[in-house]
Amino acid sequence: MMEQTLLLDDSETHKGGFRTLPFILGHAALMHVATSALSPNMIMYLMNEYHMNMTTGSNIIYIWSAVTNIAPVVGAFMADSFVGRFQMIGLGSVVTLVGMFLFWLTSVIPQARPPPCVDSNSICRSAEMFQIFFLCFSLAIIAIGDGAIKSSSLAFGSDQLKREVCQGNARAMERYFSWYYAVYALSVLFALTCLVYIQVNMGWALGFGAPVLLMLFSTVIIYLGTPFYVKLKPKSSLITGLLQVIVASRRNRCLRLSSQSADMLYHQKKGSTIVLPSEKLRFLNKACIVQDPQLDLSPDGEATDPWHLCTVDQVEELKALLKVVPIWLTGVIMSINISQNSFPVLQANTMDRHIGSSFEIPGSFGIFGVISAILWIVLYDCLILRVASKLTGKPAHFSTKERMGFGFFLSFLSVLVVAAVEGVRRSIAIKEGYSDDPQGVIPMSAMWLLPQYSLAGFASTLHAISQNEFYISEFPRSMSSVASALLGVGTGVGSLLASFIMNTIDDLTKRGGQESWVSSNINKGHYNYYYLVLAGFSLVNILCYIVFSRAYGPCKGEVMDEEKP
Repeated sequence: MMEQTLLLDDSETHKGGFRTLPFILGHAALMHVATSALSPNMIMYLMNEYHMNMTTGSNIIYIWSAVTNIAPVVGAFMADSFVGRFQMIGLGSVVTLVGMFLFWLTSVIPQARPPPCVDSNSICRSAEMFQIFFLCFSLAIIAIGDGAIKSSSLAFGSDQLKREVCQGNARAMERYFSWYYAVYALSVLFALTCLVYIQVNMGWALGFGAPVLLMLFSTVIIYLGTPFYVKLKPKSSLITGLLQVIVASRRNRCLRLSSQSADMLYHQKKGSTIVLPSEKLRFLNKACIVQDPQLDLSPDGEATDPWHLCTVDQVEELKALLKVVPIWLTGVIMSINISQNSFPVLQANTMDRHIGSSFEIPGSFGIFGVISAILWIVLYDCLILRVASKLTGKPAHFSTKERMGFGFFLSFLSVLVVAAVEGVRRSIAIKEGYSDDPQGVIPMSAMWLLPQYSLAGFASTLHAISQNEFYISEFPRSMSSVASALLGVGTGVGSLLASFIMNTIDDLTKRGGQESWVSSNINKGHYNYYYLVLAGFSLVNILCYIVFSRAYGPCKGEVMDEEKP
């Protein structure tokens, strides 16, 4: 099979190592700060400056998020097959910089957005077609560039440390991954505090201009380390190999499978320990059946036509991918809850964000979700596992499927809490006479939002870590890139589904001239009902996950544990 591997040039053997990490991590830090600063208040920018309603603005954000999360899959395919990882990161950095500069222009050029509303009679002119196109075009450029960077950034750093691992430094990779995720978390925290504060208090022009400068510095930093990098040459793509299995099994559909696999001659990859294909999804086994060794195989044992004959390894890799699809789909449904970023911003802006008499919480309340995510990682390793070990009398370990299930449950609780808090907030707003003033601050502390953000932060962390670990541990090593991309693809599909659900509820609830549940005036809408609908989807998703998890059977690590005496 054509593996997803990269060739190393002889001139690269003395490059790489830890000296490259300041450039790679510095680039990643500035890039994450710049891109993370755009989304928290995006709904406010679209509603206030472009005069969009809640549904339209949220749809743009959902689609933008979907493209950002799906683009890394395409970027990974291009990097490993044609372009190369360093070239993909450099190209993505330049594209992101151009996109952010274009988006910044929407805040400094008056003609790029509609004129301000006339407060005296609340006349607001909608954005023109060109203004909408320019806005969406800039966001699309950012999403494509960001996806190109994310497709290769983590893997490119690991390329630099392969020599360190070969020389006996086994913890080199572990340290690198720890640093990378620590940098990511700190970058998001900085973006949600400092840069969002600038947007709110100093204006959009400065608030969106600062990320442009950070992205410029990020691009410069990644190129400054060029003389020190190991740059692997692209060879071929795993995705091509998976497509070959589908085509070959279709071409060989008329072959008859024996009930005894040993009766067949199968094409094996050189050096592989997999001799026979598994009995699951048997129709795919036709792709690796050798009908005539003289015609199907070359003198060196390779397939003469890889689109007609594949290896057993290729078949098993496609089976591994298809096997996890049901569990992956449950993660997609959970991503619907994670994608709800617009309403919480509007909700927090209507509540009293003061702590004490003078201090007001700056920036976005999403920072509490990030803090909760970091706390969960620390508490899980330092407290939860230790307590569980003392209670059971043996080293405790929760499987990836158990952690995924707990994450689904916490996500379900988080949307229930949102619905409950929003019901109370809306009642107070109406009682205080804020029905027609969706931006008025009601006498209710924003600290009531902390439980929902904490639960959402815990849930998203469990979801991301356990799903990534599940895919990487269950897939063959040659499918590591596919495994690492599945979570992002699920998040992107979840954003599209969230857009569909919101549009459907909007259409159904505003019939007959009634106020939509997802109205731009959150005091007249019924977002508490909307989140109850999401809670219903989450509950059904939990039940589906239980069924799919049991049908999947034990994971590889669980099988090994069961075999131990």
